[in-house]
Amino acid sequence: MKITLLTVGKTDRDWVRQGLDIYVSRLKHYIPFVLTEIPELKNVSSLSADQIKTREGELILKNIRPGDDVILFDERGRQYTSVELAKTLQDKISYTGKDIVFVIGGAYGFSQAVYDRADSKLSLSKMTFSHQMVRAIAAEQIYRAFTIMRGEPYHHE
Repeated sequence: MKITLLTVGKTDRDWVRQGLDIYVSRLKHYIPFVLTEIPELKNVSSLSADQIKTREGELILKNIRPGDDVILFDERGRQYTSVELAKTLQDKISYTGKDIVFVIGGAYGFSQAVYDRADSKLSLSKMTFSHQMVRAIAAEQIYRAFTIMRGEPYHHE
């Protein structure tokens, strides 16, 4: 089993890339972990937000296999404490054996086809973060979940 963090567009902020790289590196000590960045669409100035979401959605779905457990980072998703996320991931790893794909969409969010394919939605906060920043935050929270599962001292309650 492995975990994939699937993002739309390259991580183009150096400070976000540095943070993301730190947690991707750390996660690889716990589980096979892959960061997949889907290239941003080109020449989109004439497209509507819905058209952009549709095209990005097609690219997202091409990177998901039928047996994957797909979790979208979405503002309308369920909010978890770090301990609750750790428990949820532990249950998925222990009982389903499916590969887990966390998905971070583009600036306009997800197409309906991606929502239809998703198994669940996860919200990091009631606040809105840029889709760039969410990458580092998401990787850190997944890392934190693994340290909680292992009883390591990274997380303090």
